[in-house]
Amino acid sequence: MGLGNTAKKLQKVADTAEKLYSRVNELRDQLQALRQQVDATSETVDSIERDLEGQRALLAALAEQEGIDSEAILAESAAERAEPTERTEPTASGTTDATGERATAAADSTETTETAGTTEADGSGTDPGKDA
Repeated sequence: MGLGNTAKKLQKVADTAEKLYSRVNELRDQLQALRQQVDATSETVDSIERDLEGQRALLAALAEQEGIDSEAILAESAAERAEPTERTEPTASGTTDATGERATAAADSTETTETAGTTEADGSGTDPGKDA
């Protein structure tokens, strides 16, 4: 009877080894796919960074041409991000901003926008204060 138990144990070890071998192969395939995905993502990020650098250079040139102090704007933006933001509280009538006023997306689209000295109330992009 000793040989029967030994054969069963050997078969069990062989089955377990087969399952482990199969699982290792699956993990190897998954790792290879993951490496390919990481490489593709890295290439995409590199491409985006190159595009961003070009856009930064273009914006810096435009800011210089228009006499805008881009360094001061960047410093102000960094300071605002460093400050802790106030928490917004939801109400029964909708969401409110930090000052307690109701925030709506529709109001944002109809408000007059001022960008770099240009007022865009009607979408024309002209500044009534500038002479043509």
